[in-house]
Amino acid sequence: MSLTQSNHAPGVAGSACPDTLGREVTLDGEPLAADALMPLALANLGHFTSMRVDADGGIRGLALHMERLARDCRSVWGADLNTGRVRTYIRQALDGRRGPCVVRVTVYDPKVDIGWPAKVGEPRVLLSLRGVGSTTSAPLRVMSVPYERDLPEVKHVGLCGALHARRTAQLAGFGDALFVGRDGFVSEGVTWNVGFVNQDGTIVWPKATVLPGVTMVLLQQLTEHQVATITLQQAKGMAAAFATNASIGVRALSTIDESELPTDHAALGELHEMYSSIPGERA
Repeated sequence: MSLTQSNHAPGVAGSACPDTLGREVTLDGEPLAADALMPLALANLGHFTSMRVDADGGIRGLALHMERLARDCRSVWGADLNTGRVRTYIRQALDGRRGPCVVRVTVYDPKVDIGWPAKVGEPRVLLSLRGVGSTTSAPLRVMSVPYERDLPEVKHVGLCGALHARRTAQLAGFGDALFVGRDGFVSEGVTWNVGFVNQDGTIVWPKATVLPGVTMVLLQQLTEHQVATITLQQAKGMAAAFATNASIGVRALSTIDESELPTDHAALGELHEMYSSIPGERA
């Protein structure tokens, strides 16, 4: 039964949220049968959002995550998502659990067929939990990679190209990849948005077709900033650069290709403190 049509009460989620990379998974709040994952693995059609749950159970930007799920559900499935039920699934999964952890909500249709994806459109919710580390992470070394994501405004599950770029960068000795479009402008990272601090201390976000990340949106609401096209050469000449997503918060970039960037700029500390001070919302 689809999330958009179901009237039954959600079931009980599985075991405790682990503090390792182990996961627990439910489908519409019920224990997941392995064969229900096959369409997602084989057809790879769906969308998701990932949310960091702090030790107190709060989730920064929870309302924005729900807005993303609803917006992407209309785009991918042409269906209205019951975000109230999604919140219920999150609450039951976190009941009695200790954070921090990451909740990933994936919306897909187990009936999808790769030959006739237009025949389905009753999305269901796959919810998984995994452990997560501190938001204080070592600076990240990135390699520029020519790449543009399909449907960049949608946080979809089609990650092959992006992860191939990450793998390419890691095999070259870097930590991750920074995307540069065919127009020569910097856009985003593999699973994160990128921001810069220019020489006068202004926060600058790339003007490009990118995923509107929740962490980026929260910081934009709290800071004076600019949105401008940024060439790769301009990016390498910035006073500082940083990555943002829900799992890491704000993480400094120390290197873009062969160019080193300062990681002790005052703006980076201010952004980190600003993000950390955002109160979490309860599901």
